[in-house]
Amino acid sequence: MTLKSLMMGAAAVTALAAPALAERGADGEVRIIYWQAPSILNPFLSGGTKDVEASSMIIEPLARYDETGTLVPWLATEIPTVENGGVSEDLTQITWKIKPDIVWSDGTPFTSADVKFTYEYCTHPEGGCAQLTKFEGVSSVETPDDLTVVVTFGEATPVPYGPFVGGESPILQKAQFENCVGAAASTCTEQNFNPIGTGAFVVDEFKPNDVITLSANPNYRDPAKPAFATMTFKGGGDAAAAGTAVMETGEFDYAWNLQLAPDVIAEMEEGGKGVAVAGFGPLLERVMINNTNPDPALGPDERSVIRPHPFLGDPAVYKAMSMAIDRPLLVEVGYGQAGKVTCSWVPAPEAFAYQNEDCGTQDIEGAKALLDEAGIVDTDGDGVREKDGVPLSILYQTSTNAVRQDFQALIKEWWEQIGMEVELRNVDSSVFFGGDAGSPDTFQKFYADVEMYANTFNGTDPQAYLGNGLCDKAPRPETQWQGENISRFCNEEYDTLWTELTQTADMAKRQEIGRQLSQMAYEKGSMIPLVHRGRLSAHSNSLGGVKLNVWDSELWNVADWYRIKE
Repeated sequence: MTLKSLMMGAAAVTALAAPALAERGADGEVRIIYWQAPSILNPFLSGGTKDVEASSMIIEPLARYDETGTLVPWLATEIPTVENGGVSEDLTQITWKIKPDIVWSDGTPFTSADVKFTYEYCTHPEGGCAQLTKFEGVSSVETPDDLTVVVTFGEATPVPYGPFVGGESPILQKAQFENCVGAAASTCTEQNFNPIGTGAFVVDEFKPNDVITLSANPNYRDPAKPAFATMTFKGGGDAAAAGTAVMETGEFDYAWNLQLAPDVIAEMEEGGKGVAVAGFGPLLERVMINNTNPDPALGPDERSVIRPHPFLGDPAVYKAMSMAIDRPLLVEVGYGQAGKVTCSWVPAPEAFAYQNEDCGTQDIEGAKALLDEAGIVDTDGDGVREKDGVPLSILYQTSTNAVRQDFQALIKEWWEQIGMEVELRNVDSSVFFGGDAGSPDTFQKFYADVEMYANTFNGTDPQAYLGNGLCDKAPRPETQWQGENISRFCNEEYDTLWTELTQTADMAKRQEIGRQLSQMAYEKGSMIPLVHRGRLSAHSNSLGGVKLNVWDSELWNVADWYRIKE
């Protein structure tokens, strides 16, 4: 199977025969490797995909998205709609019915009280919840009985599937976390490292940024699942080592996010131990533009908080930086058929994607002319332009990864051609995406001028994801440096348009507003989109049940994985 045949969308999964009925744990051990190592198992305290996905095997939502992007019930009996009476006619209320007899891994009942507590946990003003936009617009969560949850919104909400839906918004056990609310959230190490859940696996030992050992949940709701008795979840290393460990040596069964050049993947597949699986979802590689001042001379409560940035807020600067980039070359060098040129914050679903005809054309001379016209010129002959006497000198950071370092080198060269000075920095991915409020090196803290990474969102409607651009979602000291608005972008017009999106039911109009919001984020200085990336992972030939999911956690159906018998 070639990489080209795999890149046919989220439905491009390996077709394998279904397993015979077996006992829980009958297939022994399964081994997973994420070269970006999880640092916490509480997705409410981390915006890192690695942490969300590792957590998804343990703690679960009421509903999630399957491999086709369809919303399916998980801990709930059905998806509430207006038609079945689960969503009110005025679109201000959604009622979830929980499946009966679900228990936590410690044997205690899972009830609506846990769901309500999760809302209170994430929305506490001192908690610094990384997934706060999932609860935007919620005015209350009520529990008429143990199996009923009623979510009420302040206004009509045509798409009410933000709270408690997808791997980014699972349910926490109230009994375990009730003393971890607000400012205490980040101090609860035992709870954040060893959450009690309803998922297929339970944590035996968690070593942050290293390895997780897990075993089958003895109280999982399906007595025949999971097929594997134990799991070793290894973190760290690099994408090349992870791909090799599955497709060439067979040491591991599943490797996530193989951010490698296409020829490297093809060579690994020739090892004969495993295959690559891929599909295009909303994953976007981008450069985030710091809208605040990251100057190290500022104090800890001012750095990356005080506005504006000395020069990156000037449209001539960030537009010239974008014009200087050769996106088709980045796609060719980094991803081949697993990448596409884009200038849309939301590149998929396609109906929500902002199309820009100039996006694929590099224009170095045009970028220089734009800066000249704005009076941003080199006045002292050192090769670096200045704005109001401040040199266009930037620190450009990203996580440590071969493709990203290639991108850094190319972009640095292009930006220097238009008169900028560029210092490159890369940080271990487990630290960069770790969310540790005490670390100066996280992508949330953003102690740099620009930073490059990729992320995505659960589901096919980007409303909550686009809410990450709201002014009040910026990470800052009082939120424990959590928050989804990484660039600290703040635009009143954007906030107003996003509010309109939340109140719009017509799908064509929602798509139009979504495209406008992506365009604003690009044209008004939140980010510089680079590449629409396919999600590319690999699994061993002996691992069955894998269905790559680009709309939710890749580990969404780990309970269904099994060992193919020879």
